[in-house]
Amino acid sequence: MTAALLLHRADGGRPSCTFQPAAFGTSDPWAAAREIAWQGPGAMCAGRITLSGEIDVAQHPHTEIWVVVDGELSLRAPGSPARVLGRGEAAVIARGTALQVQVRGRAVVGFCAFEAQAGTPASPAGPAGITALHAQADFKPSSPPAAHLLLGPTPQCRSDNVFHDEAAAVQAGTWDSTPYHRIVRPHPVNEFMFLLAGRVHFASPDGSVLEAGPGDAVFVPHGTPIGWESRETVAKFYLVQSLPA
Repeated sequence: MTAALLLHRADGGRPSCTFQPAAFGTSDPWAAAREIAWQGPGAMCAGRITLSGEIDVAQHPHTEIWVVVDGELSLRAPGSPARVLGRGEAAVIARGTALQVQVRGRAVVGFCAFEAQAGTPASPAGPAGITALHAQADFKPSSPPAAHLLLGPTPQCRSDNVFHDEAAAVQAGTWDSTPYHRIVRPHPVNEFMFLLAGRVHFASPDGSVLEAGPGDAVFVPHGTPIGWESRETVAKFYLVQSLPA
């Protein structure tokens, strides 16, 4: 069975993973609402959070990407206007951010969070604050998969990296690509993705396949043997973390 974790299905179907209520670290402001599907090397975890009411956080203890999969919420940092996120919209909350979250009714977010080592300052390229991700991004050409990994033509890939934390080797943004087919190989990074367009078939060594499409949230751990096949243009929000070899 493929080890890619389908954290949320847009059609309301059952995810491909199990969730455990748990805090992320000792000062997690979302401890009562967080459910973790995966936690591993690199001080990273992924899962979902169910929110309601109004929450004020004096200093966010870690960095995480949120993608709203149900409902609507408002994020506000000091000196900035509120950002209202509806279904399918995303933002990165940087560690150190003073944050106010407001939810009318109930909202659910898919998340991927990571902790920097104690005493590590915020990276100059990723200061405290809220960074919105955009489906209509400022795309630039990005490197396609290496030729020896492909089972067909080389795709045209583009990305818009809008968040960087150099200390944690993390970046986040929006990516798209023309169709391509890639062999099963160990995934080189920890990666959270939320598909905006297109469908992807993730293959595993035993031949099983996980299919994901628009509105689905997926997490692929570093080192997971996994293949990729897309038969149409695919776009996604992503957060990736590079780990030492």
